[in-house]
Amino acid sequence: MANVVLPTEVARDFADGVAEHEIMADDVRQLLKRLDVEFPGVAKRLGERTAIAIDGEIFQEPFLQAIRADSEVYFLPMIDSG
Repeated sequence: MANVVLPTEVARDFADGVAEHEIMADDVRQLLKRLDVEFPGVAKRLGERTAIAIDGEIFQEPFLQAIRADSEVYFLPMIDSG
């Protein structure tokens, strides 16, 4: 299962403060669906101004990116450029 890390604020609001979760998913779209089953409403929140890093590579449009069983997935707040 992939190691998934939520931003601190999202973890606090949806997951009782727990930021790291083990989730089985083939791609980001499936990952978001599974997170939303576990934590209703989290997928919408993560879709707002959030980038995703999979195994160290940041994606701005990641929904079809593959996730391996040993992947590390980080949801990151987007940086405002001005």
